[in-house]
Amino acid sequence: MKNVSIVLILLIEFLALNSFACTTAVVSGKYTKDGRPLLWKHRDTWSVNNKIVQFDDGKYIYIGLVNSKDTLGKYIWIGYNETGFAIMNSASYNLNNDTIKQSGMEGSIMKKALQTCATVDDFEKLLKKLSKPTRLEANFGVIDGKGGAAYFEVSNFKVVKIDVNDPKIAPFGYVIRTNYSFTGEAGKGGGYIRYMTANNVFDELVKTGELSAQTIIQKASRNLTHSLTGTDLWDYASLKPGNRKMVFFYDYIPRKSSASSCVVEGVKPDENPALTTMWTVLGWPLASVTIPVWITKNGKQPYVLTYNESIKDAPLCHFALTLKDRCFSYKWGTSSKYYMDINVLINADDTGIMQVLTPLDNRLFKEGYKQLEEFRKNGVNQQQPEEFYRRVDDEVLNYYKEHFGLQIE
Repeated sequence: MKNVSIVLILLIEFLALNSFACTTAVVSGKYTKDGRPLLWKHRDTWSVNNKIVQFDDGKYIYIGLVNSKDTLGKYIWIGYNETGFAIMNSASYNLNNDTIKQSGMEGSIMKKALQTCATVDDFEKLLKKLSKPTRLEANFGVIDGKGGAAYFEVSNFKVVKIDVNDPKIAPFGYVIRTNYSFTGEAGKGGGYIRYMTANNVFDELVKTGELSAQTIIQKASRNLTHSLTGTDLWDYASLKPGNRKMVFFYDYIPRKSSASSCVVEGVKPDENPALTTMWTVLGWPLASVTIPVWITKNGKQPYVLTYNESIKDAPLCHFALTLKDRCFSYKWGTSSKYYMDINVLINADDTGIMQVLTPLDNRLFKEGYKQLEEFRKNGVNQQQPEEFYRRVDDEVLNYYKEHFGLQIE
């Protein structure tokens, strides 16, 4: 019986590490291309169906990523509010060396923070008011409209702030966290390989002056290199389509369990916080595209990012998950989830899913940046975001229908 209990504990720990394998970063505005801070979360979770929701149930109006099944919107997994305060998290697995049961309430804490916090200091006060033990083991990343940027490593009895604006802590202006904390036990937890991959990407982007929301999503969230083995899956792009090539797909930044990727682009201290933008990739990032979202007066968000009752999901998420299934066509045995047909994703004729979607993704970024610049120049009114969303909805729906035969009935 004792041996069975040990096996169950190990199995639970294994499932936890493999179900919540997020890769995240906080970037100081001092080092970004345009001087604005960035907050990135590449989300891995068992709940792969996600949607975008705007809320007005707190002190501040806010927008966030929510599980599609969370009909009451009780948990937020990345988001920002009307003051320019933004928050996300990654689970940590090396902070608590005790048997205290975890609450799994990070999502509800982030919701409360978005409802009530305007600054990094506000969030620190919220954390310090939590009763002990907190029943938490997490890295919370935050930025605000005043230039604040920080991580908080939170365990049962301790809250440690990592100031990303401090050059002694973040000499290149960014801090990355996966599924371990730097104040935790070294070598424990998970995500060390993904951390190194992400760090390689960010280091290069900083040195070339190209660190932005677009480059983070396109070069990190969709990265196909493995920092430990040196594998680069783009090496298989020379294969003609129809040449099935199964590859072991594990410990890359994108994984089969990747559910979304979002970058909140903050504002400069003297800018209107209404200009805060969340660049949003719903569904499996390798089969999805990026859409910017802003808080609107009437709460409306893009149709393709919001819940659709007929499919019980957001349309873009549904499309991306459908295409993901084509990549993971081998389904025999429990280990099949680790094997992907790379030829469906990339090939010599540029007809792979990623290759087909790249022009649309580039176009959406271009259109989004153009709209954002117009907002910065002339201010944000109610009509403009809605018109932009309508154009984007039509563009995305038509593109997936034309190129992949996908549509919402």
